[in-house]
Amino acid sequence: MEEPGTVYFTGTAGAGKTTFVRAFADWMKNAGYEATILNLDPGAENPDLAPDVDIREWVRLDDLQDEYGLGPNGAQVAAADMIALKIFEVKQAVVELKTDYLLVDTPGQVELFAFREASKAIVDALSGDRSILAFLYDPALARTAAGFVSLLMLSATVEFRFRLPMVNVLAKSDVLTPAQLAEVRSWSDEPGEVYDALTRDPATLDGQLSSELLRAIESMGPLSGLLPTSSKDAVGMDDFYRACQRVFLGGEDLEPSHAPETE
Repeated sequence: MEEPGTVYFTGTAGAGKTTFVRAFADWMKNAGYEATILNLDPGAENPDLAPDVDIREWVRLDDLQDEYGLGPNGAQVAAADMIALKIFEVKQAVVELKTDYLLVDTPGQVELFAFREASKAIVDALSGDRSILAFLYDPALARTAAGFVSLLMLSATVEFRFRLPMVNVLAKSDVLTPAQLAEVRSWSDEPGEVYDALTRDPATLDGQLSSELLRAIESMGPLSGLLPTSSKDAVGMDDFYRACQRVFLGGEDLEPSHAPETE
């Protein structure tokens, strides 16, 4: 069996990573594919994730706080380094499960995943030839032009740090009105629309800074499209799957591991 396609889910705190991972895993199961969930957040508290492989079996945030007298942030930093030391044991647990897709739920604070050298070692150890980043946009931030640009910059920074293909996902799109969703999608498709939105109101320092950031991002290459999704309604899961497949197999589909479930 060939190595699984590995997807690392990241984004700002509250973007809905854990919920999206669970929803996408359920979608894959119903479509006839095998998906393994790996939780890399040692402080995860969401009981709905139910990971197949859980880093908390090796490293737990509350244990580190008690043992070393650390606060939550200090414990997260220490945990990242400890996870790197345990990652080959984690990888062996994943290999034994034999799966089509490995869905990696990263720590809720994106900076702990993106800006620690230990995280690069973790990604290098887990990744094969078929690996991708999924950056989730929080609609509460993405629905303003300045917030959208800040997410673009953060997404580009994460992509630069790990040097992996990136899929940008608008999570929880169901909380936006149709007009808001249409506007955010237009920003992802046409940078000129973002400039118009930034300059629509009287000039501010934030607007000027956002415009300069957008120009810097554009200079690095064309903007990636944004996939609207909803874990609540399973909207956009097929689009996300196809986006991953375009990276993994040049657009070719997987053969389902078993027949799709029927009602």
